[in-house]
Amino acid sequence: MLQSRPITTLFPVPAAADGRFHVYLSVGHQQMMTDAMKPLGLSMWRQTAMAPMHEAGGRLFVDATPHLSTAAGRTAFLGMIGRADPLTRDALDTVLARDVVPAAPDPAPAGPPVGGPPPSIDTDPAIVTTLVERSRESIAALRRDIGTRSGPELFDFLTEAFAEHKRVLTDPVSAQVIMAGMQATWWLNDKLGEWLGERDAADTLTLSAPGNVTAEMGLALLDVADVVRAYPEVVAFLQDAADDGFLDELPKLPGGVEARDAIAGYLDRYGMRCVGEIDITRPRWSEHPATLVPLILDNVRTFAPGAAARRFAQGRERAEAKAREVLDRLRALPDGERRAAETQAVIERVRTFAGYREYPKYDIVSRYAVYKQALMAEAGRLARAGVLAGPEDVFYLTFDEFREVAATGSVDAALIRRRREEFRAHRALTPPRVLTSDGEALNGSYRRDDVPPGALAGLAVSAGVVEGRARVVADLAGADLEPGDILVTAHTDPSWTPLFVAVAGLVTEVGGLMTHGAVIAREYGLPAVVAVPDATRLIPDGGRIRVHGADGYVELLS
Repeated sequence: MLQSRPITTLFPVPAAADGRFHVYLSVGHQQMMTDAMKPLGLSMWRQTAMAPMHEAGGRLFVDATPHLSTAAGRTAFLGMIGRADPLTRDALDTVLARDVVPAAPDPAPAGPPVGGPPPSIDTDPAIVTTLVERSRESIAALRRDIGTRSGPELFDFLTEAFAEHKRVLTDPVSAQVIMAGMQATWWLNDKLGEWLGERDAADTLTLSAPGNVTAEMGLALLDVADVVRAYPEVVAFLQDAADDGFLDELPKLPGGVEARDAIAGYLDRYGMRCVGEIDITRPRWSEHPATLVPLILDNVRTFAPGAAARRFAQGRERAEAKAREVLDRLRALPDGERRAAETQAVIERVRTFAGYREYPKYDIVSRYAVYKQALMAEAGRLARAGVLAGPEDVFYLTFDEFREVAATGSVDAALIRRRREEFRAHRALTPPRVLTSDGEALNGSYRRDDVPPGALAGLAVSAGVVEGRARVVADLAGADLEPGDILVTAHTDPSWTPLFVAVAGLVTEVGGLMTHGAVIAREYGLPAVVAVPDATRLIPDGGRIRVHGADGYVELLS
């Protein structure tokens, strides 16, 4: 039997009760985390997400069909997707070319068009400061009010907390700030390309933009290394510190109190982060602080004291120099004073707002840390009472199932065993970018003629050209990087940021123009190409490669 359609899959399909054709987009590709998630992780993300999500194969998908069913919605949606991730756009174009998506009439306009520009907002740093302060106050109230709640009362409280979670993240001012930064970036690249022939000028103009909490996280670990470096006995001790109890042992050493306080301070601010942080079941750095030890030691070995401040200052100086250069060149053009004044205003706007792009995710994972602490205390109570075999059994329950167990004191042990087996099976699956309700998986392809023979095409996200040794890294904990190396991995999330300070370039299999790896690569001035299919398989570990960050391809040199 032959099939008339290309690219079929055994990947499970989200359930659809209406029997109609649906087109689903992978959430993991947007969040830079395509690994399978445990049931509690899936459930919690769905509980707190801004849009309905569907589960299949241990991953989450959003239904794009409503956006693709109307002419106006399709145009706006494809434009947005195409700018962010050309592979997903190509996969959608493949589906749409078959005329299988059900059509619907354009709705009567009831306000600003979906995907259109948000209302205007002043270029005022106080707007960002206010948003950040509101977030901190809301999270502090969450920590205070969750208190010692347990049993059904805890779950009732969390249901209310999820509403506050969504309220903060859907603040219209927050959305305006994010869009203002993105639109300023696009304007600079488009206009300076048109007027001066500059390519990706915004990549330099946004270096060391203030307020990027994820970029600050990588630099802050350099400051921790500065403290540790001063005490040789602490450095020697940490080289063998595989146990999470190392923080309790540090005060016994000369300089150990200072080192412990520096690491503890870092964990106070960033301990809620971890690899795969959208899955609440993943161990946070605060739960497994030994994860940070190899990164600290790499920084001790690789960098000189004061590296964080120097790197930030150098980035700011490069951005300021670039601004002076483009403004001087603009003034020499016809109508140059007007163009220069307009450009200067947009530069101020992008530097005011670009850093905030990373803050909403920081807010989410900060709340997740509070939720998880309370949920695991409840799981521990149930385990001590003999209801659960162990606290982590709850990872294989949904939020509502966990609530029921807490209320009844009874659990279906067979369900937990079955879910464990399902999770193991899901881990072996590779999710597609686009999945249809009749079982077709599509990942899209690049249709370009500007890539040299033998080079690997990808999405250009951070300008510059760099040549170096490729280090193919599957696990953050196993990274072994030297200065000048180019990090090659499947995907990165904010937890990988501390590695970015030590590398010269970045290549990933998954990513988009505004995903975290791309944003931080630009912030640190690293040439980067993302969404390179099969990069970790096609690029040999230790081989030399050249990354063309503005042109979007990777050359294999040896």
